[in-house]
Amino acid sequence: MDSYRVIKKAMEIYLKKYPVLVLTGPRQSGKTTFLKNQFSDYTYVNLENLDSRKYAINDPNAFLTEFQGKVILDEVQRVPELFSYIQTKVDEDRLMGQYILSGSQNFHLMRNIKQSLAGRVALFKLLPFDLEEMQGAGWLDDDYAVTLQRGFYPALYDRDIPSKVFYSNYLQTYVERDLSDLIQVKDLRQFRNFIQLCAARAGQLLNLNSLANEAGISQPTAKAWISVLETSYIVYQLQPLHANFNKRVTKSSKLYFYDTGLLCFLLKINDAASVKTSRIKGSLFENFVINEFLKQNYHHNLMLDFWFWRDSVGHEVDLIWQDSDQLNIVEIKASETIMPNMFKGLVYFDKLASDRIASKTLVHTGTFNQHRTAARVQSWNNYHQRFVMAE
Repeated sequence: MDSYRVIKKAMEIYLKKYPVLVLTGPRQSGKTTFLKNQFSDYTYVNLENLDSRKYAINDPNAFLTEFQGKVILDEVQRVPELFSYIQTKVDEDRLMGQYILSGSQNFHLMRNIKQSLAGRVALFKLLPFDLEEMQGAGWLDDDYAVTLQRGFYPALYDRDIPSKVFYSNYLQTYVERDLSDLIQVKDLRQFRNFIQLCAARAGQLLNLNSLANEAGISQPTAKAWISVLETSYIVYQLQPLHANFNKRVTKSSKLYFYDTGLLCFLLKINDAASVKTSRIKGSLFENFVINEFLKQNYHHNLMLDFWFWRDSVGHEVDLIWQDSDQLNIVEIKASETIMPNMFKGLVYFDKLASDRIASKTLVHTGTFNQHRTAARVQSWNNYHQRFVMAE
């Protein structure tokens, strides 16, 4: 099935404004299928192909001359020598939308872009399916836990691959392959253990010393390995909001996984029932919802920054983003029943920054939406309103 990806709308706008568009994202997130099917008027060249790669390396001028017009260069980070030639080509031709570059190895790709193509590119990230895309394809289950546990990678749905099989192979092939390209790890089992320890900390404040001690590695090594996992689109860090409200606030980031299917696989949570009975159900659902904000942000190219907030005595807001000088605040609760005390974090923060609050939302696992005095109550699957995020 050729699944429509909502990011296409944003990319089409910038094809008219920049000579080069860059699409990055996790391996297996659907970049190649999307580019080949949705930009069929472009010539597609995959630089994972050894013959194409040798041609581009050995004679870049001839390579770019042969592929004239509008061209997609996939896995372009495999030929770093090509970037300077692309720079010369776009500066000479002055054509908008001339190249779409794609790659999964974000570290190498972005390094070469900064060195050679700065100011000439519009950047986009394609993550695994968002809820809007899932619903459009008829894959979104009514039970949040079913989708949360299964995951969002296209192959799970396009090819009906069982989650356990997909994620086992994903870790062995793509994660370890990207890892070996970036750092030297003597013991892959130790690194696998490190990833599982990260999974157990999803949704929690990141304490590198504690993580390193439990993994049996040094703190600098733990920091380097987290960086590799971020570069490979396995994990990301949500930073705290440091707004001055005369309160002592945490300075530590929180750790999340880009895909809850992979997170559940690492935690050995194998079905929806186990999600609901897990002692970390709240963290799983929080990760699930924040991922949706992240995907909508990237896929609609909203260019928003996200934070959380927590003070020294435990008051907390799970997610914050800013429109102009106004703040939107979100509480996430893994419950179908809405109790008054669930709003306490939102209410407390509202009093601290009352003149700056644009919206207050509580996202829950139920299927209903309500407007309450304390905040707007919103179902997890209310994707049409995109969690009040305005384009």
